[in-house]
Amino acid sequence: MILPGYENQNVYYGDLHSHCAVGYGHGSAEEAYENARLQLDFASVTPHARWPDIPAPDERLREVVAYHERGFDRTAELWSHFQDVTEAANEEGRFVTFLGWEWHCLAQGDHNIYFKGGRGERLQAANLEELRQQLRRLQAQGQECFVIPHHIGYLAGYRGINWADFTPEFSPVVEMMSMHGCAESDEAPYPYLHTMGPRDHRSTAQYGWGLGHICGIIGSTDHHSAHPGSYGHGRLAVWAEGLSRAAIWRAIAERRTCALTGDRIALAFALNGQPLGSRLPATPEREVEVAVEGGGAIDRVELLHNNRVIERWQPAAAGQDPPAGPVLVHLELGWGLPWLQVEWEVALSVVGGRLLAVEPRFRGPEVVDPNTATEASHAFSRWHSSGEGEVTFRTRTRGNPTTTTAATQGVCLKVAGEADTRLRGQINGQAVEVRLGELAQGPHAGYLGGFLSPAYCFQRAVPAAEYTLRAAARHRSETRTRDWYYVRVGQKNGQWAWSSPIWVG
Repeated sequence: MILPGYENQNVYYGDLHSHCAVGYGHGSAEEAYENARLQLDFASVTPHARWPDIPAPDERLREVVAYHERGFDRTAELWSHFQDVTEAANEEGRFVTFLGWEWHCLAQGDHNIYFKGGRGERLQAANLEELRQQLRRLQAQGQECFVIPHHIGYLAGYRGINWADFTPEFSPVVEMMSMHGCAESDEAPYPYLHTMGPRDHRSTAQYGWGLGHICGIIGSTDHHSAHPGSYGHGRLAVWAEGLSRAAIWRAIAERRTCALTGDRIALAFALNGQPLGSRLPATPEREVEVAVEGGGAIDRVELLHNNRVIERWQPAAAGQDPPAGPVLVHLELGWGLPWLQVEWEVALSVVGGRLLAVEPRFRGPEVVDPNTATEASHAFSRWHSSGEGEVTFRTRTRGNPTTTTAATQGVCLKVAGEADTRLRGQINGQAVEVRLGELAQGPHAGYLGGFLSPAYCFQRAVPAAEYTLRAAARHRSETRTRDWYYVRVGQKNGQWAWSSPIWVG
């Protein structure tokens, strides 16, 4: 994966925007950080705190306004304790936390405010410029801050970004992907389906870049059930020198970020030897290098110049017999009746091969409305790998709420072996055994009982030739304005990654 500009960097995965019952949501702050540790390297839980231009509580909006105001009061009440929890969860080198909170605004869009440490103020500001003025005061006192726009794709004036108000002063990146959808463009996957409305072309990342703005991109979940990193809702990857507050913060400030949907896709992109997020001097010759290690079979990797695709690559077709190199096997659990809660206990071992890595793919309950009742406990998943080719985990599911909304849980195993290598163990007391050679042909499913009972599925074993790609391109441009390039990755399982741009000129 090493490209020019990435020699001293590693990729780390996080979620900077999620919620719990501090503010309005479900689950405690302690549970949120406990869940985050299961599958992330860093996280921020961001209680709802302010809405200066909240609409008048007419008959249609009375309850919506009321639960927001109750949430703001709860954040104020628990703020001191919440800071203690955030600070206590930080463990440099293992798991990093940042203090943050959310500021709503109809006119100028929603933003999340972040502090480099675990302490900070809930600021009073009537508009975005007042907010920046107060952050300048904190910065002068030595406290570093970010203000990151989120769910940017809504129409300006309806809590979407207003690019006329944007400045990179405290906003090196914008949140392009979350449970609201993807705001890369009006044709991007994951359209906006929330009650807040559709996405608007003039609020997309591509539109902002076209206006000349310099900003990177991130993904976040905006999950409301104490599950930072809830699989499939949005995450970010950063290329940083280490796993510390200082290193992760610097990587975000320098836009060394990628927006992800769920899988831990490692996307490195260099132009003239410099990494994603860079600003380069004008030169007509541009040498591009791309390296991708996906979480599933790659469908395509695209290089875009000024929002237009100029190169498209696909992995070479792989044979069906697993090669000597590692394969990826995603074990999914769930299905069955939507109202039936199922507790899962899984133990697997690799026989005749090696377990190289485990990637948890856990989700939280699919709720946003704070008035919806959910489980008493929101920290219900655990996993452990002994390092001896074994993995155990437990989790909880209900059936998928609709035929287009997944509520499954799972893990992805990276396994080195041959066709006769076996995954052997138990799923809720049932003995299971499957050969990699069989999984190379396609998925293997099983059920806990009869018709409509919960089920499990070992997805197809994906060989390295299908989930890795390395490519290079040369591009020449004589344009007199600033150019920008970025890379996007689409996988066959519907998971995506987008790099922050590199600007030239």
